[in-house]
Amino acid sequence: MDVHCHIQFDQYVSDDAVVIDRMRQEGVTGIVVGCDLDSSRKAVALVEKYEHLYASVGLHPNHAGQESFDEAAYRTLAAHPKVVAIGECGLDFYRPAEVTDAVKDTQKEIFKKHLMLAGELGKPLIIHARPSKGTQDAYQDLIEILKEAKVHYPSLRGDIHFFVGDLKEAEAFIVLDFTISFTAVITFARDYDAVIKSVPLTSILSETDAPYLAPASRRGQRNDPLAVQEVVAKIAEIRGEDLETVRAALLANARRMFGMS
Repeated sequence: MDVHCHIQFDQYVSDDAVVIDRMRQEGVTGIVVGCDLDSSRKAVALVEKYEHLYASVGLHPNHAGQESFDEAAYRTLAAHPKVVAIGECGLDFYRPAEVTDAVKDTQKEIFKKHLMLAGELGKPLIIHARPSKGTQDAYQDLIEILKEAKVHYPSLRGDIHFFVGDLKEAEAFIVLDFTISFTAVITFARDYDAVIKSVPLTSILSETDAPYLAPASRRGQRNDPLAVQEVVAKIAEIRGEDLETVRAALLANARRMFGMS
């Protein structure tokens, strides 16, 4: 299962039905993730058409300075039965041209609104977190915010999308009832092997972040959710475990996290 893709984006405007049908044929389920109100609405509209697709709705931190968080609109979208998560939301201290205290405060304020919505609705979060170069700052801030939120919403849970942190951060998220997911970057970069080997298999999810981050077999091309099969195979290889065992475990993890049958 691909727990994080963006097949509602314009990169698929000419062949989304073909990609989605191939997913069905190959047994690949996907969560279509919104990054702002427009893409969240498109995600919901898309998944209404296909039994094997689900949606998540939220405002990406890199859009925090361009768009306000319309809580009423997101709450309405989140009520849809095929919306299984809130996000993509979180903290990004890497991409903004200038990461000032004001930028961080704005991102944190909007992220906390997502936390409240997820906590009230009992839905998991899909979190984007990217630290500034050479640090783990976004993860460290995120962990503190989640610890505080868990006091008010003890059942709060979710996934840390495209995890790039160290084992210390991974373990902190796992204690907070969060999984960590990996993309096809693991097919050509060895930076993530130690964490993949060390954390419990029950705390790992597989994703593509399509149309981005194509696997080694398709470097430089548009990615799609079918590549999640290569992600799962690589996780099994890195861990030295049976592919079918890992595949079944990752699928069970996703179903448990997102409450899907």
